[in-house]
Amino acid sequence: MIFPANMTPFEAESWAVTVEYQQDGYVSDEDAAEIDYQHMLQQMKQDTADVSKERVKQGYEPIALVGWAATPFYDQAAHKLHWAKEIRFGDNEINTLNYNIRVLGRKGVLVLNFIAGMEQLPEINQNLDTVLALAAFDTGATYTDFNPELDQVAAYGLGALVAGKVLAKTGFLALALVFLKKFGVFILLGLGVLLRKLFAKKPSSATPN
Repeated sequence: MIFPANMTPFEAESWAVTVEYQQDGYVSDEDAAEIDYQHMLQQMKQDTADVSKERVKQGYEPIALVGWAATPFYDQAAHKLHWAKEIRFGDNEINTLNYNIRVLGRKGVLVLNFIAGMEQLPEINQNLDTVLALAAFDTGATYTDFNPELDQVAAYGLGALVAGKVLAKTGFLALALVFLKKFGVFILLGLGVLLRKLFAKKPSSATPN
């Protein structure tokens, strides 16, 4: 994970970026200029609404995709794609920010997701270039190192990276960390671990008969 250098993860105004790697193969960007992201957004909203109905049936709060917090943008030269979604969970007054970065590589994609609230979008935008600069592949693994005779091609393109699943694993992680941080559960969990260690029953030192 990446954290701002001038604050701790426990501060209310803190934010973070999760970093993962998906080795699904080389993702072609040939259709980058042809993708209609507004049309895609409407389909994603419908997909989210369908998922929300199932969530409610299972006793969970509804979820709604409000719209783009930042329209998808693909940097053709750097082979980096980024976009942001505004998501509403139940009756929460503050919507959740789901800001994503995908860095294309020779054999897979670097997946970066911001953990932040919608009110932090201006700060995320200010730090976006810094985070983008941190995410890069080493020589030999870059997008331009792709060898069609040796390397596997992914079964999806750029559009699928944006559409994805309504709530990916990292989406759940981001949401959980936001709530844990804001309600101080991190500190409580830390105290719980410490207390267990302090009051754990020590093994008896007596010599058995």
